Amino acid sequence: MPTSNPVEIMLAHDHWATRNIIEVCAALTPEQFHRRFDMGPGTLHDTTTHILAAMRVWGDLLAGREQRPRLEGSTRSTTELLTLLDELSADLLASARTYPLDETVTRQRRDGVSLLLSRGGVITHVATHGMHHRAQCLNMFRQLGVTPLPKSSVIEWMTTADPNR
Repeated sequence: MPTSNPVEIMLAHDHWATRNIIEVCAALTPEQFHRRFDMGPGTLHDTTTHILAAMRVWGDLLAGREQRPRLEGSTRSTTELLTLLDELSADLLASARTYPLDETVTRQRRDGVSLLLSRGGVITHVATHGMHHRAQCLNMFRQLGVTPLPKSSVIEWMTTADPNR
């Protein structure tokens, strides 16, 4: 477990917390996993897929790759989502370790506007974006009556996470 580098802490925590959410989803019935809620992308499946889709979009940008197709719009099992999470988390960490955080990248938005962004800012966005949507998942779990809720805070990660994860 990284203990002093804020970027590595953010990325490790993001991976751990998202994994915890998806693992709880694995214990749900298909109906619960795909139940619609009036928040975020709408279902636990769609919300976890959206978190991973953002990781992939930004990971491609940070690695200097062509943008791969969006992940949204397809149904995936929790096993497939966990495999994707591991791949995408490792990719983001590799970019964070390879390129200077103050270096800039250019992102072309869907409306054609170009954004000049620092690599460190992009990594921070990925982590805070994931946290925002994990909070929606926690709310969905509450509405489904899931107890206990999965651990997701940085403090919980620091005090309980398996360092081998």
